[in-house]
Amino acid sequence: MEQPKREPVFNAPWQAVAVVVLIVGGYAVQTLFPVDAILAAYAFAPANLAPGRWETVITSIFLHGGWAHAMMNGAFALAFSAPLARLFGPKIEGALLFFGFYVLTGVLANLAYAAMHPGGHVLVVGASGAVSGLMGASARLIGGEGRVGRIFSKPVLAMGGAWVAINLIIALVGGWFLPGAGNAGVAWEAHIAGFIAGVLLIGPFARFAPRA
Repeated sequence: MEQPKREPVFNAPWQAVAVVVLIVGGYAVQTLFPVDAILAAYAFAPANLAPGRWETVITSIFLHGGWAHAMMNGAFALAFSAPLARLFGPKIEGALLFFGFYVLTGVLANLAYAAMHPGGHVLVVGASGAVSGLMGASARLIGGEGRVGRIFSKPVLAMGGAWVAINLIIALVGGWFLPGAGNAGVAWEAHIAGFIAGVLLIGPFARFAPRA
């Protein structure tokens, strides 16, 4: 009697796993260095833009405020990376598109935060803006059943509405209920901006996706 094929318990695309390793492993490396020195050199603040420290718009994406912060972002990244990774495929050109998309949405999320807090000195760290970009892209791909769906499809509106509501609650009461937030502020503006960036950019990025 022929036995049915067993589906693997864990079959996430390698890019999704790589993002988790980048987030959690990156924080593990971060803990090897003095916190103040790392934040001073690589965290982002809107005030960094005036003296030309634009690199922190990128470097801050790879820093986190604690293990819980890193693990939470890693879990969300794993959940929302898969549709995008499958769209771009496992080859190197697809991987470059995937990671380029991830970093770009994180950068745009930080810049949106800076636009709302010009000259601000509050430090921003974490992959939340980039992960929100993955969420926005995944919403459109879910709406299109694996392809890029409409901007105002039901998944985009449902996920976007829920994400905006959560972040408006954070804006009103703070992020004390979020794992790893502690007494630190939460850049809720960057979360919303990252989601919007993901929704809008997945269309142009998908045009460059390798064809099977």
